[in-house]
Amino acid sequence: MTNPEVYIQCLVFIIGALLGSFANVVIYRYPKGESVVTPRSHCYSCKKTIPFYFNIPILSWLILLGRCFFCKSKISIRYFLVEVLMATFFVIAYQKFGLSISFYEALIFIFGLVTISMIDFDHYIIPDLFSLSGIVIGVIGALINPDRSVIDSLLGLFIGGGFLYLTAYIFYLIRKQMGMGGGDIKLIAWVGAVLGLVSIPFVIIVSCFLGSIVGVLLMLKSGEGRNQKLAFGPYISLAALIYLIWGENLVSIYVNWFLKAA
Repeated sequence: MTNPEVYIQCLVFIIGALLGSFANVVIYRYPKGESVVTPRSHCYSCKKTIPFYFNIPILSWLILLGRCFFCKSKISIRYFLVEVLMATFFVIAYQKFGLSISFYEALIFIFGLVTISMIDFDHYIIPDLFSLSGIVIGVIGALINPDRSVIDSLLGLFIGGGFLYLTAYIFYLIRKQMGMGGGDIKLIAWVGAVLGLVSIPFVIIVSCFLGSIVGVLLMLKSGEGRNQKLAFGPYISLAALIYLIWGENLVSIYVNWFLKAA
């Protein structure tokens, strides 16, 4: 008899893919001020409405080889990647938390982080709708989730956001220009509200490391030097997702290694 866990994980994957498809709509339309509900999904080249059988998450992109069925215009691989990424992280979250309050919190967190990352990549903005509502949901989650602490959530919120705000302010005093946007500050405050105070050092260090590597590569490619613009939100989001799933183990490994080395 097949293990029921297989069916549950398949269902979670499908839900993740469907929400990934919706995230793609939000990513494209929300920054333009367009409705994410109407009109129905359509090709942005030929404007024809996409039938439901050509709008199946993940599968449709593969079957159509990344092109519109009607006009054959290219469909960005990002649509496929967002759906796969969302579905995969949903399953990983289920494997870690099971059907618990923490699992449902993780789904909201994952959806928000993946969505704002792509918006930030395209427009260099992190909408307050996501970060501020995420902070509220994170604190409320701490109130109802017995595995989380409200005090820890609030400390993560204020110390995480406060640290980044102070860093940005000092950078401004030295360079006379903004080195970090308000959206990034609100994002790290959101991360702190959900993951707690202990997550903040990990998320900041890992996101800075990832952002620095990508930033150097982009500078070398474009030749713009320090003027190279970089969306930092995606690296904060990636570091937060890493911590959400594997952070406690990674921190434990590092602490044990540090104690042995000392």
